[in-house]
Amino acid sequence: MRLGLFIPCYMDQLYPRAAHATLRLLERLGHEVECPDTPACCGQPMSNSGHAALGEDFVDAFARRYAGYERVVSPSASCLLHLKEGLEARGHPLAHHAHELCEFLHDVERVEAFDAAFPHRVGLHQGCHGLRGLGLGRPSERMEPHFSKPERLLKRVRGLELVELDRPDECCGFGGSFAVFESDVSAAMGRDRVADHAGHGAEFITSTDMSCLMHLGGLAARSHPQIKVLHIAEILAGEV
Repeated sequence: MRLGLFIPCYMDQLYPRAAHATLRLLERLGHEVECPDTPACCGQPMSNSGHAALGEDFVDAFARRYAGYERVVSPSASCLLHLKEGLEARGHPLAHHAHELCEFLHDVERVEAFDAAFPHRVGLHQGCHGLRGLGLGRPSERMEPHFSKPERLLKRVRGLELVELDRPDECCGFGGSFAVFESDVSAAMGRDRVADHAGHGAEFITSTDMSCLMHLGGLAARSHPQIKVLHIAEILAGEV
């Protein structure tokens, strides 16, 4: 399958290891993976700041750059959700062929095992966009059987022990520009999440969103420096 890889701008600049891990995961599955030379932004920062109209061109540019691929995969649930919503509003067919990484591995590829070992206690942070927007798991407010696609994938990594949290799907408080305009509230929410992971002995926190991990990692470095953050792609690819 010919795949278009969408790497958000902040990951390209700050967390290239997670991007490379995503690429290698997809290539090991036998896909032809391409990342367009022209950088692409989803436009979410503008929308989060109350200027949605300024981000419209980014969705159109994304549609043009990735129109030729059978499917598009991204290691960022929040950026992908923003793009999918914009594409759906336009009635663009790419909206139904764009996938967050774990969704692609779980639903499309149906991966049953990874050539990876990670003998550590890991806490899974289920970001709001992936959980409630993309349906990667069951939010606690819904009276349905529990499921979590990232959790199922992590359980297929040798030696990895998932820790149970008191509040497994509570927001980390990042929220893009929310962390800037409401910094005190954002930091308090993040500290609560880090404390939940620390209280259950997590050595690492992982997520489908590097933006959440950026926030949690900064707070953990101050209060619980023994806890590190890793994007889920790095664990599944066995590159840590």
